[in-house]
Amino acid sequence: MQAASRTITSNQAGPHEDLARRVARALAHPLRKPVAEHTREAFAQAHAWLAERPMPLILDAGCGVGLSTRRLAGRFGDHAVIGVDRSAHRLGRNHGALPDNALLVRADLVDFWRLALAAGWQPARHYLLYPNPYPKAAHLKMRWHGHPVFPTIVALGGRLELRSNWRLYVEEFSLALGQVSGMTAAVEPFQPAASGEPLTPFEAKYHASGQSLWRLVVDLPYPLAHEAR
Repeated sequence: MQAASRTITSNQAGPHEDLARRVARALAHPLRKPVAEHTREAFAQAHAWLAERPMPLILDAGCGVGLSTRRLAGRFGDHAVIGVDRSAHRLGRNHGALPDNALLVRADLVDFWRLALAAGWQPARHYLLYPNPYPKAAHLKMRWHGHPVFPTIVALGGRLELRSNWRLYVEEFSLALGQVSGMTAAVEPFQPAASGEPLTPFEAKYHASGQSLWRLVVDLPYPLAHEAR
């Protein structure tokens, strides 16, 4: 494979000085914006699909072209795997037929997560694979751990796994996670060759470019039923 992936450059030397304040604000002021109708409809269809499959759930959040969703469905054949992305163009890429235990959904992730929590979904596994790092310091609020939806991500529970080629993103995520949940999660180097086929095209590209990959894995509790509404 020809590697042509540039490393991430940022004007941050360490965790953002405003991170704790943004997380505290997200905790104090839950996101209240109206849910987009197209995402509400997409969630209803996904909810109906899931109801027909009495299996543990895996959420592949920001699944891009859906290759990771397919590969997760292959690795976890006894799970229902739902991949969510906002781009119809990415989801429409031809990466082969979907396994019977996989579903691709075009939706806004922020709204989809909120609907999933309100519906009482309890994913066994929840993947955030190579989210856009938004490396400029001014864009902290666009990183998932700096976004008002972050407490919702944590509240969904299950085994949450984040992977990135930018260590600082994972370090910030870990700090925000501790602030929200009180749990600690180690930032560790990751080698896809040690765990089988790369899950995403980005993972394959970054690895082939010789970039260091990082991940965080944490087992989060599920909310009580009255807290999920």
